[in-house]
Amino acid sequence: MKILVPVKRAIDYNVKVRVKPDNSGVDLNNVKMAINPFCEIAVEEAVRLKEKGIATEIIVVSIGEKTCQEQIRTGLALGADRGIHIETDVALDSLQVAKLLQKVVEEEAPDLVILGKQSIDSDNNQTGQMLAALTDMPQGTFASKVVVEEGKVEVTREIDGGLQTVSLSLPAVVTTDLRLNEPRYASLPNIMKAKRKPIDVKSAADMGVALESKVKTLKVTPPPQRQGGIKVADVDELVEKLKNEAKVI
Repeated sequence: MKILVPVKRAIDYNVKVRVKPDNSGVDLNNVKMAINPFCEIAVEEAVRLKEKGIATEIIVVSIGEKTCQEQIRTGLALGADRGIHIETDVALDSLQVAKLLQKVVEEEAPDLVILGKQSIDSDNNQTGQMLAALTDMPQGTFASKVVVEEGKVEVTREIDGGLQTVSLSLPAVVTTDLRLNEPRYASLPNIMKAKRKPIDVKSAADMGVALESKVKTLKVTPPPQRQGGIKVADVDELVEKLKNEAKVI
């Protein structure tokens, strides 16, 4: 079984995000970058399937500038076999990313595509669903458990009412939730081995996908600073402040 795992380069989740002074976007200067945490969970799940003898090859793919190869190398250090870098300096929307991944799926013909359910920078939660639609594959989203056997994958997914288990015929698309697993740390020997693993670099402009964005960011602003709380003497004062100052009642 061949597994394809798309990964995204994002700001490390431990870093406090800063907005540019002109409110045009997020300031990325001298900011630590890492694999999007949900994508890291997807890599871990693919590696676990390989360790069980179910998967035979894991391919990590990332789309973006040359710096994305750092995150591909991280995926290789975690246990993936080879990487694909689709190079572009254009800021892409979810649909363009899904269309580029569709091209990779057509070339590689994976039995399973595992993605993070969303990235922590844009939080769109769209790419996996769009990729499934474009490739006409069944999809299991928000996976908290994945079981592969006899040409099918059973996905236990989190829904508003609890847990739902769906059975998908392979090939299929699965998106990962936080509770699926806990990613491992890459060991030093595996980090050294990852430097020798191959990364195939492709140009996004040569893949026959229109890269023009249909979405324009008008303004980015930080959330308002949290104000300190106050003490009230009684319920009547609380109601008065909620009504006249907070204006929530």
